[in-house]
Amino acid sequence: MAPGFIILLPVLGAFASWLLSRHSANPGIRIHAMVATLAPLAGLLLLARHWPQLAADDPLIATVQWIPQLGLDLSFRLDGLSWLFATLITGIGCLIILYARYYFEGKASAPRFFILIQLFMTAMLGIVLSENLLFMLVFWEMTSLVSFLLIGFNWSNRGARRGARLSLVITGGGGLALLAGILLLGNMAGSFQLTEILAQSDTLTNHRLYPLMLSLVLLGAFTKSAQAPFHLWLPHAMAAPTPVSAYLHSATMVKAGLFLMARLHPALGDTELWFALITVTGMITLMVGAFVAMFMHDIKGLLAYSTISHLGLITLLIGMGSEMAMAAALFHLVCHALFKAPLFMMAGYVDQATGSRDMQLINGLWRWMPALMLVTIVPAAAMAGLPLMSGYLSKKMLFSESLLVTAPHWANVVIPVWVTVAGLFSVAYSVRIFHNVFFNGKPRDLPIWPPKKKPAMALMPLLVLAGLSLLVGLMPQAIYDHLVHYAVMATTASHLPLYDFSALADAHTPAMMSLLAMLAGLAVYAARKPLFAIHARLPDVDAKDIFETVMQRTIRFSQTLVYQLENGSLQRYLALILLTTVALVAWSLTGLEQWRGPVPLSDLDPLVVFGISILCLSAVGVVLFHRYRLPALLLLSVTGLFVTLIFAWFSAPDLALTQLSVEVMAVVIMMLALSFLPQTSPRESRLPRVLRDLFVAVAAGSGVAAFTYAVLTRPSNSISDFFLTNSVPGGGGSNVVNVILVDFRGFDTLGEITVLGIAAVAVFAFTRNLNLKHRVAESGHSHWVAEPHPVFLQVVAHMALPIALLVSAYIFLRGHNMPGGGFIAGLVTAVALTLQYMAGGLAWAHERMRTQFRSLIGAGLLMALLTGMASWVFGYPFLTSTFAHLDWPLIGEFELASALMFDLGVYTTVVGATLLILANLGKLMTIAGPGKEIG
Repeated sequence: MAPGFIILLPVLGAFASWLLSRHSANPGIRIHAMVATLAPLAGLLLLARHWPQLAADDPLIATVQWIPQLGLDLSFRLDGLSWLFATLITGIGCLIILYARYYFEGKASAPRFFILIQLFMTAMLGIVLSENLLFMLVFWEMTSLVSFLLIGFNWSNRGARRGARLSLVITGGGGLALLAGILLLGNMAGSFQLTEILAQSDTLTNHRLYPLMLSLVLLGAFTKSAQAPFHLWLPHAMAAPTPVSAYLHSATMVKAGLFLMARLHPALGDTELWFALITVTGMITLMVGAFVAMFMHDIKGLLAYSTISHLGLITLLIGMGSEMAMAAALFHLVCHALFKAPLFMMAGYVDQATGSRDMQLINGLWRWMPALMLVTIVPAAAMAGLPLMSGYLSKKMLFSESLLVTAPHWANVVIPVWVTVAGLFSVAYSVRIFHNVFFNGKPRDLPIWPPKKKPAMALMPLLVLAGLSLLVGLMPQAIYDHLVHYAVMATTASHLPLYDFSALADAHTPAMMSLLAMLAGLAVYAARKPLFAIHARLPDVDAKDIFETVMQRTIRFSQTLVYQLENGSLQRYLALILLTTVALVAWSLTGLEQWRGPVPLSDLDPLVVFGISILCLSAVGVVLFHRYRLPALLLLSVTGLFVTLIFAWFSAPDLALTQLSVEVMAVVIMMLALSFLPQTSPRESRLPRVLRDLFVAVAAGSGVAAFTYAVLTRPSNSISDFFLTNSVPGGGGSNVVNVILVDFRGFDTLGEITVLGIAAVAVFAFTRNLNLKHRVAESGHSHWVAEPHPVFLQVVAHMALPIALLVSAYIFLRGHNMPGGGFIAGLVTAVALTLQYMAGGLAWAHERMRTQFRSLIGAGLLMALLTGMASWVFGYPFLTSTFAHLDWPLIGEFELASALMFDLGVYTTVVGATLLILANLGKLMTIAGPGKEIG
């Protein structure tokens, strides 16, 4: 479980940072940074501990079963590829936090940053360490959500808000495409586990859905890794604080798409479609990013477009399909991470020191920041691809691999020329960012002058990363052999030999291409002034403005469409729902030769006919007396009562008990709500509307009746046989309904009580500050509230409470084998306690109700969740239950099931949710208004 623990560490770190910010009196940013560094540092040490295992080509895979029927397991995978990415995420993450310690000095928002950056780290580690693709998708979407918060960190800034929205829409939309692609991939492979998917290359690439599936998967990868034309979100994410930009561009977020392509390469790669989609996209992205970066005046803007260009370069290599292209891609990925992070850090320091990032104003800073200049030389030279630098080697690897592409016919000429032209632009913008910031004359019109100086330790993250980048350039073979090669092995179907850097040094043509790119890049930079003048005459296009215009028009169109359907009329909504249902039923019945099937109908029982007649008359009475609130509510309760009797008549005692309890609580809660409305309502429906409603009612009733008649007269294979057969041997209970709720369909029940708890908390939140002091009391009809708490009702309620609680406990304990269970017992308890509220009043009952209802809801949900998770300890899927028969003294044989604890969680949640709703509606009826908060 080491990979899972590595993912969990930043979560624990974020929680520790939150506790520190909430419960410590201004501990200082130094303490915050130290606490935030512990999690990634511990993760880095754990990764280093597992390196020998990966060097032996022994992937570490850990799986905890959750919902195996859906192929959804908590599975983790630590191999060479995931180890490389996780090392970059945690290692650079430590340095980013150290950098942020000085960047956020004196800012109150620092604790929030440390919490979010650790959650972001968690999401990225989850992507690279997931063995199950469905599990990976959760973290994939988490990166979009947390990056939205990080990009919009300075939420008062309009640019930050717009940039965050732009990134969320593009990456979130790509995430939906990826979801569809992975669902197709899992169905094609028969599993969502990477181990099984990666072993089925021929099956997947020859499948008829391969083109659609690959397109959807790559769409998700392209949007996340800022490939053209989806690259627009990345430059506008520069509104984020510089530590976010440095981390996002170097080791996270944008690298997620590259990781996904590399991860799935053994299963989906080396096809013509793979080459066409990925290589062409990479080429376009490489050139667009390199060209635009040259003309950016903002330092972070230039670095953002340069990142786009390098992402395109790596994508191009992944798509090439030549033998060692993946080696070049992953080697350059490491090089890019090591030189891009310190360049962003430099941009942040310059911004804070001078108040500007505009290279037209920032010049000649070497006199005031010589140490920063010396540290920046190495990453800038590496990005330019100058000799002895890591970027020089990865660029030569790119040129070398581009010469090996022979198919399709255009590629062997176009790709080498294309990457050489892109290379000259990378030299030009790299030289520009270094020369313009530190030389090129003197500064002018800077908001802050002279520049503010940072402590010497503030340069430590830059110095470490620059040193590592230089080390890669000086010792490429050792770095590749011990770090990158194992990742390359995990991305290919065959065992490739080590990349030979000595042969690369002797390669003549790639060296000439690199020299040509360097000289041409220097020439372009020398001619920058006329080029800038030409570029300035081009139309100014702002992606954020275009995006906002499209979004506003889309919103207006959606509002127009929605308002045509949702005009606030509940009658219209109900009519549309019923007519749609009638149309679907009619369509399903059109294919039948005759509505009646071969199964005979049951004989009519006079008592059943009588009960159904009363039920129908009550329903009609609700319609006729709907203007009179109280009679309509009483007739509605009669319909519920007769539904209860129908359940009991057809041998469904559990449903009958549940329906009866729900009916009691529903009537009480609706009476509370209706007490704020007039006792009668005016006649609003005219004849055309009455006729329309009558038509809808007849059509809906006739359609449902016809459909029911067609179904009940035909033989059917019901799943009930399975539950009846397996209830005792599988769940240990003879009450099939309860066993289904707490065992076979326990996950559904967990979801249902969660929704119930959310609904109760929503009622609490809605009524929390709602002050309705003046209840509706019409003349001549208010005498019934003169004695709100009769003595007789109080005496009966107090006597009934212990009996009702005893009955509730009995129903709860016997639920596994006889009608009952946690849900019914919870409702019985809620009814008993509700009676106390009605008899004694809100204040009297609340003084004696010591437990907070929200705490009950939380405790119940936590109890049910922990019961389900306990099965993981024994190696079983989530919510797997067990049972045993114990022989107790005096009592005899007694069955004990683990589902009892889950049922107790259901019971607790139902009691807490029901009473929270009741009490918070009831408090509105007090004469003095809401008064003390309840719940």
